[in-house]
Amino acid sequence: MTSKNSDLKLTTFAFLDIETTGGSVSHDRITEIGIRFWRAGETVDEWQTLLNPGTRISPFIEQLTGISNAMVSDAPAFEDVANTLEEKLRDTVFVAHNARFDYGFIKSEFRRLGRLFSAPVLCTVKLSRRLYPEFRRHNMDALIERHGLEQVQRHRAMGDVSAMLAFFTHALAQKGHEQTGEAIAALMQRPSIPSHLPLDTLNNLPRAPGVYRFYGESDVLLYVGKSTNIAQRVASHFSGDHNTSRGLRISESLRRVECTETAGELGALLLELQQIKTLSPLFNRRSRAAKNLVSIELALNDSGYLQARLVREVEPHRLGYYFGLFRSKRDAERALSGIAAKNELCNRLLGLEPEHEGPCFQRALGRCKGACEGTENVARYNLRVQIAFHELRLRTWPWPGPVAIVERREGRNQPDILVVYNWMHVATLHDENELHELSLRGQSVTFDLDSYKLLVKALMGRTETAHSIIELPAVGEPDVLMP
Repeated sequence: MTSKNSDLKLTTFAFLDIETTGGSVSHDRITEIGIRFWRAGETVDEWQTLLNPGTRISPFIEQLTGISNAMVSDAPAFEDVANTLEEKLRDTVFVAHNARFDYGFIKSEFRRLGRLFSAPVLCTVKLSRRLYPEFRRHNMDALIERHGLEQVQRHRAMGDVSAMLAFFTHALAQKGHEQTGEAIAALMQRPSIPSHLPLDTLNNLPRAPGVYRFYGESDVLLYVGKSTNIAQRVASHFSGDHNTSRGLRISESLRRVECTETAGELGALLLELQQIKTLSPLFNRRSRAAKNLVSIELALNDSGYLQARLVREVEPHRLGYYFGLFRSKRDAERALSGIAAKNELCNRLLGLEPEHEGPCFQRALGRCKGACEGTENVARYNLRVQIAFHELRLRTWPWPGPVAIVERREGRNQPDILVVYNWMHVATLHDENELHELSLRGQSVTFDLDSYKLLVKALMGRTETAHSIIELPAVGEPDVLMP
């Protein structure tokens, strides 16, 4: 697509609008599609249909759109019109108001049929923002009022299509084919970004490691992410339709992007974890601090058998005494059940049954060798327990004190010096001279599952990385907080 007038005359624009049962691409379905095909200044075709969504339309949506369950009961399903729709949209530009919504739903419907759909996309919200940057609002009602467009039946497919096409032809007449064509070409050549973001958002982001943050209205933090190339990763969020309702909600809510550069990937990973846990962004589900971190401890009972108990206070300087880190009691008990079944261990000694007289329940089924009754040799049972739990044993800290992991990046003057102790990120410095004055005393750090896994992987596999490590004297002890 270029800005030449001849290209506008040769291009067929498919102005499309859909109505749906709701806003979730994953769970909701299309109830109506309307398309008007426009080329060289005139409408060349149009097509519309109601669709049976295969699910109930809520009273709220019925009232909003005027499309009732009775109206769609005998309508075709999407699969019945998929071939026709695909044929009609072939070799056209897919035009919609807030196109990510409509395009995302159409792609999702084809995906349910095991088919791929793609088309060049033009969003009239973004076209309005580009041609009329002096205005703040660019929703359809605002465009109708601002430009004196004819009133239409809103929230019905062909009504919204008529309003969208009316805006498009109005812009052509007011701004001219040359300026409008250049705007269309620019929008279709650059990565798509949500309509509420400034057009130069991606230009202002670094192609470097770090953490990025998405903010919504009233500066609400929506999402925190990390990448070795911030600009590229942020652009990938905006590169097409959203496969999930969460992605669509983030896109529609997004108003501002911020970032913090780091010297390397490990620094970005640790900063991402820290900000997710401390800032609680709305849409980050992964890596939130577990409120009830649980581990397993083994200790001898009065009869000399190893007995398992769940612990919620993990002491980082005694990690070798613990087995596994779990986000909840349920997860820990599920792991214990699997170990018991695989190794024929006693459920009662593993804390999966309450204390009572007589054999455990698994003994009656032949799945316990009798430790609950004292009939299995103590040494043999304890050896079997140690073997069964071996892979879950937590890694002890391999240095006598804290270490500084130094990450450097070419072209960046300051390194990131990541101070780590007992698998906890204590501080980030940028000058090695500051290490001589560093004291851990009084610093508050959190021991959590995500940081533990991340740092074990980074430091135990350090021979394959470019990290340089400086061992530090143990100056004070940090205050360890449990999640």
